[in-house]
Amino acid sequence: MSAAIPFDTLAFVRELESAGVPSAQAEAQAKALSSVLQKVEDSRLQEVATKGDVLRLERDIKELEANLKRDIKELELRMVIKLGAMFLAAFGLLRLWPIPVQYVPPAPSAQEMRLPAVPPAPPVVSPSPR
Repeated sequence: MSAAIPFDTLAFVRELESAGVPSAQAEAQAKALSSVLQKVEDSRLQEVATKGDVLRLERDIKELEANLKRDIKELELRMVIKLGAMFLAAFGLLRLWPIPVQYVPPAPSAQEMRLPAVPPAPPVVSPSPR
């Protein structure tokens, strides 16, 4: 990758030489500075690429989440419809074939309250003719 930071090595070398730095040393410094700037730019590009990947992944995750919510809602509605159909079918069958119901009185319990027995009526005595 080429450096996006504009750096004129020739102008840098000439500036150093005019300040009294030997030509070989000025060229070495220009090369070193160019190399450092290139590494900085590469790492910055890598960081931007990583952020782009993260943003793309976040967008994909949100899209998948929306699809999943939609699918779950659709499944819930289908289940409600099927459950309602089963209830209607069950009640329809009960109306066609009612279940016979037989009344069974409860067994008498030990604590059942009973009315006292009516004593027998006294014998009727007819008056005797005297």
